[in-house]
Formats: sequence, structure tokens, C-alpha cells
Amino acid sequence: MNRQNIIITGASSGLGYTMAKHFAKLGRNLILCARRIESLEQLKIELEQINSAIQISIVELDVTDHKKVFKVFQAAKEQFKDIDRVIVNAGIGKGASLGTGYFAANKETAMTNFVAALAQCEAALEIFREQNSGHLVTISSVSSQKGFRGAFNVYAATKAGLASLTEGIRIDLLKTPIKVTTIHPGYIRTEISHATKKQPFSVDADTGCKAIVKAIEKEVNVAFVPTFPWSIMRYVLPILPLSIMRKFS
Repeated sequence: MNRQNIIITGASSGLGYTMAKHFAKLGRNLILCARRIESLEQLKIELEQINSAIQISIVELDVTDHKKVFKVFQAAKEQFKDIDRVIVNAGIGKGASLGTGYFAANKETAMTNFVAALAQCEAALEIFREQNSGHLVTISSVSSQKGFRGAFNVYAATKAGLASLTEGIRIDLLKTPIKVTTIHPGYIRTEISHATKKQPFSVDADTGCKAIVKAIEKEVNVAFVPTFPWSIMRYVLPILPLSIMRKFS
């Protein structure tokens, strides 16, 4: 199915920024949301150079402003008539080991990556249920498969929570025209992963997002990307000894 009108949150950098370019090449209309409007303006210029035939709307949005999330999504619905796909991508990776004085940063990560994602899913599904169609995509992480230490502690927990939430939504919507996909990216070199010293099997943003968009377009239930090695590592991570996990991050 051709999902023509797509909302992407967290589109001012990283995966969202690069995914937008790949969808532009496919000729999709884009509603791009992020806090940094200047970056979205630059992205819009680049997308228009890639494909001048598509419609592009940019919106300043902090996803932790839950009321505004609903307003922005509904406004996009009114502007584009139908919203075919929502990609819940906005996220951050702040934080540190618990008990070391970084509660504020850990809380910010939890509120952005999980609670704000919940708001985005709610807002998207209100539209999709009304339309009786649509495709919800959440960007989780391979780190959702195992607890991680240090700065990844809360991040991994939020991504596990998001994956579980998305699976529950998928169960709710079985045998309906509304599709639900969870994407678990491995190490992809972006702003959010820049501070991570150890990134085994990492790929650049363009390579990673090409794999992400390919999986999204197939509308699979769950995808670990890039397929190699993460479709295998998803089974390895849960059984790794904690002494090995301690070496990560």
C-alpha cells in the first residue's frame, strides 16, 4: 500500500532527518516535527531539491508538550485530509547510572522516550481509528532486548517499554486495516549515539535509514535493522552474561 502522507517526529536530526530524505525519494508527502525549527527549515530545502513534487509541512513541536502533540497531528489531518503513516521517532539519550546524581536527565529521557511516545501513539490512533486505516511505526532499539549499564540504563528501559506498548497496540488492532510496526535499529551513527564509545557493527545514518525505510515500507510487525547482524543479535543479547554486558556503553 502506498502511504502517501507521513508524519515523522524528531525529524530535525539523526534517523528522522535521514528517513525524511528516503521518503522524499519515494515521492511521499511529509509532515516533519521537531523542536529545532531552523533544522527543519534546512531539511525542507534539501527535500525540495530531492523531489519538488511532494508536499512538505514543518512544525515546531516538543513531544513532551502532550496537548500540542494532539493539536499538531489533528492539524496535519485537516491539511492533508488523510494521514497514512505516523513514525514515532523523537527520542533522546541523556542520563547516567542511577544514584549518581543525574535523576533529572534520566527522568527527561523517560518522559521523552516513553511518555511522549505514548502521547504520539494516542494522537495517531485517534486519527487512524476515525479513518479506519493507517500505519503506526515506533522506533525502538536493539537495546530493548537487554538491560544496559550507565548512560544506556534508562534509555534501554524506555525502548523496552515502547516495544511492549507497540506490541499491545498491535494485538488491539489485529484483523483491522490499521497496521503497526516496531523498528529496532542497531548501532547507527547519529547525534544521539555520538557519545557512545563502543558501537559494534555500527553503520552510517544513510545505510541504517535505508534499511529502516525498507522495513517500514514492507509493514512488517517487527524488524531489527540492519538485518545483519541484528536479526541474530536479538536472540544473543538476552542470554549474554551480565559481565559481558558491563563492557558495553
